[in-house]
Amino acid sequence: MQEAYLVDAVRTPFGAHEGQFRDTHPQDLAAAPLQALEARNGFAGPDVEDVVYGCVVPVGEQGLNIGRIAPMVAGWGETVPGVQLNRMCGSGQQAVAFAAGQVRGGMADLLVAGGVEHMTRVPMGSDTPGETHSYADPGGVTDTYFEHFEELTTQGEGAERIAEQWGFARTALDELAVDSQRRWGEAAAAGKYDDQVVPVETTLDGEAVEVTEDGHPRPDTDVETLVDLPLVFREEGDGVVHAGNASGIVDGAAATLVASETVCETHGWDPIARIVDSVVVGVDPTTMLTGPIPATEQLLARNDLAVADIDRFEVNEAFAPVVAAWLEETGADWAKTNVWGGAIAHGHPLGATGAALLGKLPYQLADCDGRYGVSAMCIGFGQGIATLVERV
Repeated sequence: MQEAYLVDAVRTPFGAHEGQFRDTHPQDLAAAPLQALEARNGFAGPDVEDVVYGCVVPVGEQGLNIGRIAPMVAGWGETVPGVQLNRMCGSGQQAVAFAAGQVRGGMADLLVAGGVEHMTRVPMGSDTPGETHSYADPGGVTDTYFEHFEELTTQGEGAERIAEQWGFARTALDELAVDSQRRWGEAAAAGKYDDQVVPVETTLDGEAVEVTEDGHPRPDTDVETLVDLPLVFREEGDGVVHAGNASGIVDGAAATLVASETVCETHGWDPIARIVDSVVVGVDPTTMLTGPIPATEQLLARNDLAVADIDRFEVNEAFAPVVAAWLEETGADWAKTNVWGGAIAHGHPLGATGAALLGKLPYQLADCDGRYGVSAMCIGFGQGIATLVERV
């Protein structure tokens, strides 16, 4: 079995909702990381055997298999195939896992894997049946579903139930959120994102612009700022989740270059990480968001590793209770987790986030001279994914 390597990992800036990318077509946003990978690594687009792209709402401007269209928009011609997949919030990370599996199985040697989500132009839930376009709309599933499961809940309600089950107070969750914002600010100021985040030339209000920075973070946020924010999913006094301790709705794309050792040698590439393993799990679909816990546990057990062996963790900050529960159950150190800030700060462009978080790890491992990194994510309808990489 041949090994699968991460040669490079890039992402666009994550544009604020109705912000920097509001006039940018999702297909153009999806193509930007592909063009950056080509320019940075000196391959020809047609050398790529497949493009695997996550997209959670593949309708409207994100329809028609955006994974196929992105390389054509990038100028890679007609010969590069592409596929779009949807494992909800884990889609971008699943794309990398699928690409790695192709390489490890000897079925391919050079692929691009990542994802895109333009949440401004194609709103979350646009693909959900029913009148409300909500996960909790009973019209979204067949009546037969309720022969097996009692109810549907939103992801936000799932986060509220996690907070209740683990006994998390709003103040503690707000402190985690503030820490995420602060960490992003310190990392950005120190240039930690400079190698991964690539500029995007686009138009805004009819004018040519170059987008270079994330648009959502608020690094000066403090707990006092968050105190008066209204709850989103429950009545006041009966919950903890609000806009300040949940992931931001943003627009962005991310991509990784996944290759075999043979191709790396041919091109003279020094990979930034080896993709060691990836695990997906199913969990209770009503609480929904506990998947990162068993996914991480199974991933580590399968590779004979302990939490203490991992130098950096990236756990998607879909909602603060998700990360808080993961920390408590795994025993992982917050000081090694989301060290450059997470989705509460930079946002969560659904189909792209997994590739962005996973792609962030090799840069962090190089920064701390570490060996192993794990990225874990919660997923709608009760799933989780975790991926292990090793710095090389």
